[in-house]
Amino acid sequence: MKIEFVTAKGDSVLAEANPGDNLLRVAQAAGLPLEGTCEGQMACSTCHVVVAPEWFDRLEEASEEEEDMLDLAAGVARTSRLSCQIDLNAEMDGLTVRIPAESHDMRRF
Repeated sequence: MKIEFVTAKGDSVLAEANPGDNLLRVAQAAGLPLEGTCEGQMACSTCHVVVAPEWFDRLEEASEEEEDMLDLAAGVARTSRLSCQIDLNAEMDGLTVRIPAESHDMRRF
């Protein structure tokens, strides 16, 4: 399946994924700047993405804990999610998410 990431510069990056993959790990494997400092433990918001509106309601609802972490994210929007909390399934083929301009991967410094 294909996942489309739109960078802060507006470039489109298509990544291959399989059902059961985690969106954060797919983004990192594609070289995108999602740090995921807490490694999916919902203790940070460094994997924040903005889901395309046409996909947002098709995802499982965010938990209260995820919503709390999104309150701390820079560049948050109505369709924001933590990518570490999105496990992909076959129905998500073609999912499109935008990486906010505020995203920086400090692992590369």
